[in-house]
Amino acid sequence: MTPTLVTSCTALPPEGAAAASGAAQRQPDDALVDERALSKLKWRCRRGLLENDLLVERFFARHEAALTVRQSAALGVLMDLADNDLLDLLLRRREPEGAINTSDVRQVLAMLRPEGAPGFVLKN
Repeated sequence: MTPTLVTSCTALPPEGAAAASGAAQRQPDDALVDERALSKLKWRCRRGLLENDLLVERFFARHEAALTVRQSAALGVLMDLADNDLLDLLLRRREPEGAINTSDVRQVLAMLRPEGAPGFVLKN
């Protein structure tokens, strides 16, 4: 007897599909981030540079209880940056430019920045 190989493949919906399927599950931009989303966001915010990690940890210690969906999305935009680019923004060496220069990103950036960081911007 020859063994028969049986395979089964069940397509799973994308991660966000379940959340987007019902209007009751959608959160308005000014709603607070739920515990699961906050946990995922914290994991995503882990950085390779210690300096960035320290500033992000301080941000969560101060603001996680009042973090909104809109702020969470803006933080996600900042986390898409390379570590050195993020550090330049955090230390005010540069200001947001182009697609990331939105009011939400600037607000979160102000929340992330240390109080004693120099107030100068390097020009190219």
